[in-house]
Amino acid sequence: MSVLRGRTHIRRAAAAVVCLAIGIAVLPSHARATAVTATPQAQCGPGARPETDIQGRVPTADYDSGRTKDGYQCNAEQVGHEGESGGFRVHRYVDAAGHECAYYDTTLLVGTQVLLGPNAGVAVLDMSDPTHPVRTATLTTPAMLSPHESVNLNQARGLLAAIDGSPATAPGVVDIYDVSGDCRTPVLKWSGPIGGAGHEATFAPDGKTLYTTATALKYVTALDVTNPSVPVPVWVSTDFMFHGMNVSDDGNRLYAADLGFHGLTIVDVSQIQQRVSNPQTPVVSRLTWSNVSIPQTALPITIGGHPYLVEIDEYSRGTSTAPDAPVGAARIIDIADDTAPVAISEMRLAVNDAENRAGPEEDDPGAADPTQGYAGHYCAVPQRADPGIVACSFIVSGLRVFDIHDPYRPKEVAYFNPPSRDVATAAGKASVASSLPSLSMCRLAVTATQSSSSDSSPSPADVLKSYPAAPFYGNTLTHWAMSAPTFVPSRNEVWYSDGMYGFYAVRLTNHVWSPDVAEPAPASAVVVTGPGLPRTG
Repeated sequence: MSVLRGRTHIRRAAAAVVCLAIGIAVLPSHARATAVTATPQAQCGPGARPETDIQGRVPTADYDSGRTKDGYQCNAEQVGHEGESGGFRVHRYVDAAGHECAYYDTTLLVGTQVLLGPNAGVAVLDMSDPTHPVRTATLTTPAMLSPHESVNLNQARGLLAAIDGSPATAPGVVDIYDVSGDCRTPVLKWSGPIGGAGHEATFAPDGKTLYTTATALKYVTALDVTNPSVPVPVWVSTDFMFHGMNVSDDGNRLYAADLGFHGLTIVDVSQIQQRVSNPQTPVVSRLTWSNVSIPQTALPITIGGHPYLVEIDEYSRGTSTAPDAPVGAARIIDIADDTAPVAISEMRLAVNDAENRAGPEEDDPGAADPTQGYAGHYCAVPQRADPGIVACSFIVSGLRVFDIHDPYRPKEVAYFNPPSRDVATAAGKASVASSLPSLSMCRLAVTATQSSSSDSSPSPADVLKSYPAAPFYGNTLTHWAMSAPTFVPSRNEVWYSDGMYGFYAVRLTNHVWSPDVAEPAPASAVVVTGPGLPRTG
């Protein structure tokens, strides 16, 4: 078998795995969306390259005119960039010597590591000069090659962990690294099949418990990682089908996006935190909302000492492209009485509204893909106490930043969507397409790769023209912002990744963010977090 033909078979197999996984992961069909109102849009100051249409829209006309190649920014500017692919998590850590590092997963889906080659895995970046991130390592143990949404960093102990995952689930190989010595060169402490089944994960804030979940199955595991070289399961439950999870500061509450219930579930995990034998985990409360789509994660915060959750749904209900399929977007939930949580406000864009989804935007590049499109995916906050802002990835609409000082009246204050780029050849397009979470993309990857690698037939002129849901408009890639961001308050920076464009360091400008606390000292204190960790710096 020739090397080229061997690669073709590998790519077809990877695409088939992706197709199967997506088929398993499809959620229930949509119901009619209730009327909602978009969050007040950002008012752009100097230096803006504003959107040309309604809030969050990247219209076809902008591709035709070349406007997308300038990107879109409002009260934000690019600081640095690295890579050409991204996934679901971005984290920051500063070690005791003052080295500043970023970590981000590069694979959207299981199987795509075959296509990304040496760039596959979790990227480790030296951020000593944020204008020129330098990759110092790529973590390629099994879970880091295909972590799906599970990459987590615990600041208190300097532990980086993930569980092998997919859009449905995968065998629960868990990888744990120590980044506390030199964050640029993580040290592997454990890699092995101890997590049951994987998709998502989170640390308890003290860094001694790692929770993992299968998402497509009722399967949640708690691992004691007090000794990260010898993790031990202390709780396995087949009662819950959880998506993203976060843990309260005291370790006693698990806030879970519940795909079995389709909403929020709060669980008492105090006996796990206390290491009680055979721990009991009663449900404290549950909450859903009329426009729920696919609950993604819920982040505990306080504003003026009052406890809330920032919750975000992904995609639309049932990943439907129908205009009246609810786009859940994001919301703030009051949990002062956690036995009776109340949703009090939402953060969404004009493009998420049903009326606009039924209009011209439905023909925009990327809008017709059920796992791309105009919808939310992840949010993160710079710290749990009085965060001031929340930054969210809204897929085609890019990175969006909201002011939440008044939790009842959030407002958008900034956004960033990077300049678009072209991928000219059919083989190049096939390689990109086969890494994406879409059934049409899977078919496209197989077809295009097979045709372009044939010895007897020329490369196809553009096989993507038959696939309107493709991540291209002509040769131009659309955007795929999916990651939970992280923050550098001392420099007013937000870091995130785009599935098609890689890692970005973005600075918020025009005084739209004035961090409420000073940045903690390196390593000996909590520095920066993504979802599931106590505070960022």
